[in-house]
Amino acid sequence: MRRELQLSDENNPAKGVTIPSEQMAQGVAATTVRALRHRNFQLFFGGQIISLTGTWMDSVAQAWLVYRLTGSSVLLGLVAFANQIPVFLISPIGGHLADRFNRHRIIIATQALSMVLALTLAGLTLSGRIRIWELFVLAALLGIVNAFDLPARQSFLVQMVGREDLMNAIALNSSMFNGARMVGPAIAGLLMAKIGEGWCFFANGISYIAVIAGLLAMQVGPFERRPRTGSAWGNIADGFRYIAGTGSIRSLLLVLGVLSIAGLPCTVLMPIFADQILHGGPRAFGILMGCLGMGAMCGALLLATRTRTAGLERWVWMSSGVFAAMLAAFAYSRSLPLSCVLLLGAGFAMMVQVASTNTLIQAMVPDHYRGRVMSVYSMVLIGISPIGALAMGFAAEHVGAPLTLVGGAVFCLGSAVWFAAGVR
Repeated sequence: MRRELQLSDENNPAKGVTIPSEQMAQGVAATTVRALRHRNFQLFFGGQIISLTGTWMDSVAQAWLVYRLTGSSVLLGLVAFANQIPVFLISPIGGHLADRFNRHRIIIATQALSMVLALTLAGLTLSGRIRIWELFVLAALLGIVNAFDLPARQSFLVQMVGREDLMNAIALNSSMFNGARMVGPAIAGLLMAKIGEGWCFFANGISYIAVIAGLLAMQVGPFERRPRTGSAWGNIADGFRYIAGTGSIRSLLLVLGVLSIAGLPCTVLMPIFADQILHGGPRAFGILMGCLGMGAMCGALLLATRTRTAGLERWVWMSSGVFAAMLAAFAYSRSLPLSCVLLLGAGFAMMVQVASTNTLIQAMVPDHYRGRVMSVYSMVLIGISPIGALAMGFAAEHVGAPLTLVGGAVFCLGSAVWFAAGVR
């Protein structure tokens, strides 16, 4: 039976929200950044640009540090596993808290804790005392913080911009995330080659000041706490029941889950491609990650020009198929310029799929389920990714990195075909 994505009347941009005529008259440029008319989103956007650049510097530098200390693709996968598995295990609790308590205050607390962890890693690395077990511990602690931060942050978007600009805010948020993914790895590659990984960690820690300052400067209305209707575990279970009973959301999350477990963990193997296959060292690693981010930013900006969600379900399966093709081709590229072009395409397709899925889900879900549903979205996008990272690390040890990526591409292509067969 073919399935159709159903959006609720309460939160349906495709059905009830269009851009006012006076905004449309301002042209594509004004439409693309319309969420920035909201002061709170301006503050959020500005702080996140700086902070996320530091986050990507940290991510690239940490992967390279693990590779430099151990030379093991398995340990690359294990560190990624330690960082992301807490999101899978704890995000439902984070989603419950995001629906029960002040999301703004939750985000301030999680950003402050992230800053402390980043500066701790910087101190250990710059002092020359960093050990692989310490990297595991710090990665796991950051994962725990993210399990509470991600649902609150995703749910907080609608409070900053309202439903009429939610789709644009999601797209701009994605473009900001991937603009940082483009700039951060490039800066990290240069810093690592010149002065080492520790200064990348230090820059990340300092960058949190910008986002915390922006959050504190926001003027947020009083939080309206909903009446307590049951135990925490009962509310979490209710969120899962809502998702299981909503076929549109369930299908979107299944396809996203395949991307998360078989496609996105490809970044774990990038140090191997940069060093052993393309023979470019940390500089090539930074360039490859930057190209992936540049493609993703372009995909997010394309979505920012849209004013309705109608037709986005087709973008989901088409982008999934394109991502699979680009990933398989990259696996067998032995040229750095060609690899960069292929990763540009892969990043573009990946972000179109992820942001389209986010937009469709946020358009469907009622506000009183938003935190819990977005916690499951975080679980699927980030929480199960470490399982794929771990599997890819072990597979690369036995069959090689290229064949491992091809296998992941096949799974992504299969999910695209399955989803396309059910969309009308």
